[in-house]
Amino acid sequence: MPVRTHTRPHPATTGGVGIRLPWWALALPVLAFAVLLALILNPSQAHAAGGDPAITQLLERAQQLLAR
Repeated sequence: MPVRTHTRPHPATTGGVGIRLPWWALALPVLAFAVLLALILNPSQAHAAGGDPAITQLLERAQQLLAR
């Protein structure tokens, strides 16, 4: 015996959803990407903070590997 399915009285709407983002929701990721791209293209401007020598050595090793 077939089972009857329930149908919706009104069809589901798929369009017309108005989601508005604030201006900074797009500006901040774009700004962060631009800053990181600038650091990659010109690493001589980036200065490491003086601190744990192990971190400094790790960063220097990573820079040497990327420079190859």
